[in-house]
Amino acid sequence: MELETYLETLASSAPTPGGGSAATVVVALGAALVAMVARITRDNQKYAAKTSLADDLIAKADAMRVQMLVARSDDEAAFGRVVAASALPRESQPEGDKRAAAVQAALAEAAAAPLRAARLAADVAALAARALELGNPHLASDLGCAADFAAAGLSACAFNVRVNYRYIHDRELIARGERQLQRFESTTAPLIEQVRVATQRALAKP
Repeated sequence: MELETYLETLASSAPTPGGGSAATVVVALGAALVAMVARITRDNQKYAAKTSLADDLIAKADAMRVQMLVARSDDEAAFGRVVAASALPRESQPEGDKRAAAVQAALAEAAAAPLRAARLAADVAALAARALELGNPHLASDLGCAADFAAAGLSACAFNVRVNYRYIHDRELIARGERQLQRFESTTAPLIEQVRVATQRALAKP
């Protein structure tokens, strides 16, 4: 889907794509920027000593970008299943029981999809922090954007996990997911701050 078409669909009253899908796009943009920074740096002879690091960053960032596009499809499909389950008949007790079970199963997957995307967002944040080792101050703003996109994507993914948890009855599932989210958030925060500080230092007037 072209970007303009995607944005028009996102802005429409259609149930998908929604916030979870948009979050994956934001993180994919962060991964793409890390790859861009690494490629430009690798192609500059001044940074020849960083070629191996740049190649590794490119490979990982490109892979994460592809994974985020898969995560986008997964999120949209998962929410679609919630909508479908919610539309099941419930006039009789057996129908109501079947619908309730289907809704709970769909909600569990609708929470799992952005949880997986949150892990990828944390990985992109870590990659952006590692890209500081390239030492290219001319691309500081791009790297800063990459890190902040990863941070924003992680927060957005967490919102989409937790909104589903409001309606899920499985307390153990929620507890497991919350532990994972808190780990992603706590490990990512200092990395984002590290990139922000480095970016501000690089952009400051001498």
